[in-house]
Amino acid sequence: MSEQELKLHVPRTSHAGVEQALRRGAVTTIRLRAQYFDTQTSNLAKSGVALRLRLEGRRWVQTLKMPGSHRLEKIELNHPRPGPTLDLSVYAETPAARIIEKHGDQLAISYETDVRRLYRRIRTVAGLVEVALDQGHIKAGDLKLPVSEVEFELVSGQPQAMFLLGLKWLTTYNLVLDLRSKAERGTTLAALAARLANLGEIEDAATTAARANAIASFWAPRGTNAIKLSSQMTPAQALAAVTIECLDQIARNAAVLAEIDTAGFYRAGNPEHTHQLRVGIRRLRSAWSLFQKLTALPPQPWRDELKAHFAALGTARDDDVLRETVMPELSAAGQPPLDLNSGQHDESSMNVTASPEFQRWLVELLAWTIGAHPLQADSESQPELAKGKGKLPSVRDALCKQLFKWHQKVLTDGLQFDKLPIESKHELRKRAKRLRYGLQFAESLLPGKKLKNYRRSLSRIQDILGEMNDLYVAREKFEGIREDQPPAWFAVGWIASRLSVLTKEAGLAFEDLKQADHFWD
Repeated sequence: MSEQELKLHVPRTSHAGVEQALRRGAVTTIRLRAQYFDTQTSNLAKSGVALRLRLEGRRWVQTLKMPGSHRLEKIELNHPRPGPTLDLSVYAETPAARIIEKHGDQLAISYETDVRRLYRRIRTVAGLVEVALDQGHIKAGDLKLPVSEVEFELVSGQPQAMFLLGLKWLTTYNLVLDLRSKAERGTTLAALAARLANLGEIEDAATTAARANAIASFWAPRGTNAIKLSSQMTPAQALAAVTIECLDQIARNAAVLAEIDTAGFYRAGNPEHTHQLRVGIRRLRSAWSLFQKLTALPPQPWRDELKAHFAALGTARDDDVLRETVMPELSAAGQPPLDLNSGQHDESSMNVTASPEFQRWLVELLAWTIGAHPLQADSESQPELAKGKGKLPSVRDALCKQLFKWHQKVLTDGLQFDKLPIESKHELRKRAKRLRYGLQFAESLLPGKKLKNYRRSLSRIQDILGEMNDLYVAREKFEGIREDQPPAWFAVGWIASRLSVLTKEAGLAFEDLKQADHFWD
C-alpha cells in the first residue's frame, strides 16, 4: 500500500493550540514505541528504506517503508507480529526483496522512538485525512532528540485534502515544514551517537572541539545536490524534478534557522544556512526562467513573493560577508580598528524562515509541484508552447537552446566588462549565476567533458564577479561611516585598488570563456 502524508513541526508555543484543535472531535490516544533496524553503515537508509518493529498500544507491527512516486508518498508494507522479533521472509515477493536479501543478515537496532500520539479523522471537500499529533523523542545511544510534529495523512480522496487542512493549521498555529522523517532523523542521530562514542571520555581541548564539531554537523547546512533528468521526461516533469531539489535545499536550511530541533537551548543555524537558503532560492528562480516557455509555472503571486523573502534574507547575508570575508582581508592589509556594530548574527534569518508567510509559501509550492494543491483539483492550464501546432522539441534541445541564448548574452556584455557601469556589472553577475545553475539542472543531458571545461571557465567568472559584488556592498558601508570613523578611508581606498585588479581579471576570464568548449554542440 502507499502512504501520503504532510508533516509539520509544532513549536513549543503552538502545542496547546494544535491539541485543542484536535480535541474538537472524537480523538484516540496511543503510545507508539518503535525499534528501527539497519546495518552498521546504514545501507537501508542510504537506499531510502526504513524498517521498524513498533508496539502500537498492545500489538506489535513490523513496517517497511520505501520511496513512492513523489516527495510525500511512501510505499508501506505492514505485517502484524506476535512480539518484538523480525520476520524478513515476508518481503520475498515484494519490491523490498532485493535490498533485504542483500543486507538482512547484518541488521541490528539502530535507534528507537517513543511517542504519544493523539489523532482523529477529519473530512474535507477533497477527501478524508487522519491528523496525528506526535510528542515524544528519538533515542540513539545516549542521545535523545525531541519529536513534536503533526501529520496529515490521506485516508481516502485526493491529495489536495491533506494540504487543505495542513495549510489552514500552519497559518493558524505557526507550524514549520519539516521534510525529514523520523527515520531520517533517527539515522542521523545514530551516526552522531557513534561518532561521539568513538571520541571517548577524554576531557581536553581537542576532544571538546571535536565533540562540538560533531554536534554541529547534525544540523549541517544543506547544499546543492545533483539532479538527474532524462530525455524521456516532459518539460513539466523536468521542472518538477528541479523544483523538488531546490525546495528541499530551501526547506531544510529554513527549518534549521527556524530552530525546529533546538529552540531555547542551542543555536544550530548559522550564516552558512542563510547562504545556502539563498542559493536554493536563486536556483529556483533560475529554473523558472529556464522553463518559462516550455511548461506552466507556479502562479505569478508566488513567484513575486519569493523575491520579497529573498530580499528580507539579504541584510543578514551582507553583514555576514562583511564580517567574515571582507574584514579579514582588510585586517591582513593593515586596516586600523573599526566599529561596525556587527554584534551577533542577525536575527532576521530566523524571523523570516519561521514566519507563517514563508512557511505557507513553502508548503503551497510543494503541493503545486506534486500536483496536489487545492487550486489543481481539476486540471492545470497548459503552457502556451504546448498549445501551438507541431511537434515539441525534446527537453534536451529546448534547454540547450535557452542556455545558449544566456551564454551569448553573458559573453556579449562580458567582453566589454571594463566599460559597463556598476549596475550592469551587477546584472551580469546575476545572469552568469543563472547560467551556471541552468547548466547544473541540465547536466545529465549534456556532454560531460565539454561541460566540465565550460563550467570551469564560468566558475572563474562567477568567483570574480561575486567578490566584486561583496566589495561594492562593503564600500557602501565604509563610505557611510568614514566621516565618523576616519580609519574607514583606508578600507575605501583598499577596495578601490582591489576592484581595479578584479576588473582586469574579469576581462581575461571572459576571453577564456569565449574559447571554452561549447556544451551545446
